[in-house]
Amino acid sequence: METILIFATILSPVILALVQLVKRTVSIPKNYIPLLSFVVGLAVGGVAYPFTDLDLALRLWAGGIAGLSATGLFEIGNDRKGFTKNKVNEE
Repeated sequence: METILIFATILSPVILALVQLVKRTVSIPKNYIPLLSFVVGLAVGGVAYPFTDLDLALRLWAGGIAGLSATGLFEIGNDRKGFTKNKVNEE
């Protein structure tokens, strides 16, 4: 378990940067950001095999934990309205 938490700590800033990149380029509802962060965490944890000798399941656990910690687990329950990027009215 200690190894998973150490790996999640290392992955957290990478996931946070990737989620920020997605938030600035794509207009998505704000209440989906924790889910996006979790999915990005799973993806980064899954493809991180060259950097660790952990099994795939352990890397996915670390990625999921890092994804949730990158945005804050408490934000899942918050009432979020709006989008990450202002939509331009198309006429």
